[in-house]
Amino acid sequence: TNLRRTGTKIGSPAYQAPEQGMGKAIFSSDIYSLGVSCLQLLTNIEPFDLYDVHEREFVWRHYLLNNPVADSLGKVLDKMTQGIVKQRYQSAQEVMQALSPSSPPAIISIPAISQLFSLRPKATLTLKTSTIYQTSSKDFTEHLGGGFLGDEIKLEMVAIPSGRFLMGSPITELGRNNCESPYHQVSIQLFYLGKYPITQEQYQAVMGNHSSRFKGRKLPVERVSWEQAVQFCQKLSQKTGKIYRLPSEAEWEYACRARTTTPFFFGNTITPEIVNYNGKYPYSDAPKGLYRQQTIALGFPNTFELYDMHGNIWEWCSDRWHANYDQAPADGSSWETSTNNRRVLRGGSWHDKASYCRSAHRNWSRPEVQCNFYGFRVACTGTC
Repeated sequence: TNLRRTGTKIGSPAYQAPEQGMGKAIFSSDIYSLGVSCLQLLTNIEPFDLYDVHEREFVWRHYLLNNPVADSLGKVLDKMTQGIVKQRYQSAQEVMQALSPSSPPAIISIPAISQLFSLRPKATLTLKTSTIYQTSSKDFTEHLGGGFLGDEIKLEMVAIPSGRFLMGSPITELGRNNCESPYHQVSIQLFYLGKYPITQEQYQAVMGNHSSRFKGRKLPVERVSWEQAVQFCQKLSQKTGKIYRLPSEAEWEYACRARTTTPFFFGNTITPEIVNYNGKYPYSDAPKGLYRQQTIALGFPNTFELYDMHGNIWEWCSDRWHANYDQAPADGSSWETSTNNRRVLRGGSWHDKASYCRSAHRNWSRPEVQCNFYGFRVACTGTC
């Protein structure tokens, strides 16, 4: 049976057409690979960083805000990289005809095809034998001891793969604030992040007590100051021998977006059925809905398998507050160069309107403040 199969799986996964990945390559599979290569040359961004898994398309234009390509060329590249075969160009002749409609497509030369790669002369293309998201690092679980009912208290940590993303929001995003500017590219190295916000039983196991308003072992701990969150990380590090900390603001947004560019990782809006926020104040054209007036135990995950990144509880980040992203670090590190002592919070909460739950939305508070909107999740360095 295998001898009758056509096509091949040979190639770098990031550049393979969907059908080629299943061993069913056809002529237009090369058109797809060429188009993806061109997008990388244009943006100097890896293909998997350009692909939006929710929109199911490459979102490369977001990386060319200051130097857009002609609309006609953009349409050609979009059609070259269509995942559905019948919506893609079927031959190199069709591509060249689209690029130069007045020229007969009878003969296609290698130099003609290579013109596509001159769009960004300074860009470099490195074909890899594996996707940049492949890693030997795996999720892991910390065992924090026995709970009140004798069950084991666990802390699940998710491996967040390295990559690059656009931090902040475009000027067209509804509800945005100037503090989300400028829209800028950030590189993130592999790290680990809590699958859920720290729960009351986890906090109790490490710190010995908690003062949350809404009681429940599996509910996120709240009324936690930034200073207390840092102390928790220090004690957890001593307990486990690993290096635990709060995530940087850049790490938090990267993990929340999970390779998406929309206002929420769910897409362009949310509803109270999937996010715990004040449903009286919806986002965009979503209808009004439920306002629970408290935290909940479990929401929905993004593609990184992180739960409740939108709503439920504000989450402390390590960074000092800055009024915008001017001169922000581009390596994902915590931004500490400021004279003010305010600290960053991200994600929105059960009490807030939907626009505050956007991936790009920013908030701040003093490090000693405790509030029933404030909680956190922990990060761990890539050496775990």
